[in-house]
Amino acid sequence: MRQLACLLMLASPAWAETCPPPPDHSAALARLVDEVRAAPTAQAARPITDRMWELWADAPDEAAQEVLDAGLRKRASYDFLGALRDFDRLVEYCPDYAEGYNQRAFIHFIRQDYEAALEQLDIVLELNPAHIPALAGKALTLMGLDRMDEGQEVLRRALQLNPWLPERGLLIPRPGEKL
Repeated sequence: MRQLACLLMLASPAWAETCPPPPDHSAALARLVDEVRAAPTAQAARPITDRMWELWADAPDEAAQEVLDAGLRKRASYDFLGALRDFDRLVEYCPDYAEGYNQRAFIHFIRQDYEAALEQLDIVLELNPAHIPALAGKALTLMGLDRMDEGQEVLRRALQLNPWLPERGLLIPRPGEKL
């Protein structure tokens, strides 16, 4: 019944005005960034990264959480169009919640629509400049657009926040740079 109420609320035309501000997890995320930077190995960094994801995926309210979770389930089952519809609804409902745009960008990236992905990632980073997955995603997207120099610079920014990102293997060392 609760899910039905959330879906009915999201279907109403006035729902965009009812989304509360996203939770402010900036202090907790800053602590986790310090922890992940200090992690001695990628294996040690993984649970820290998982805790970061819990914060990024903490939607502003129950209705938004239901839509985010539905989109993530659809994405996991390769229903990319269904997931994109859910993420579109989430962004419409909560335009200040960065994760809605990030998930939408990921779907566009999977579909190799790099221009659309880049557009969404720019919005994520405008809302949350330290959104590490969006930085990594932007780096990959720029590389997909054959904008390697820009992609490398964005990847470096992401790796400054989390040196254990899986994408670290894509970094091309500068002359004299140690990785």
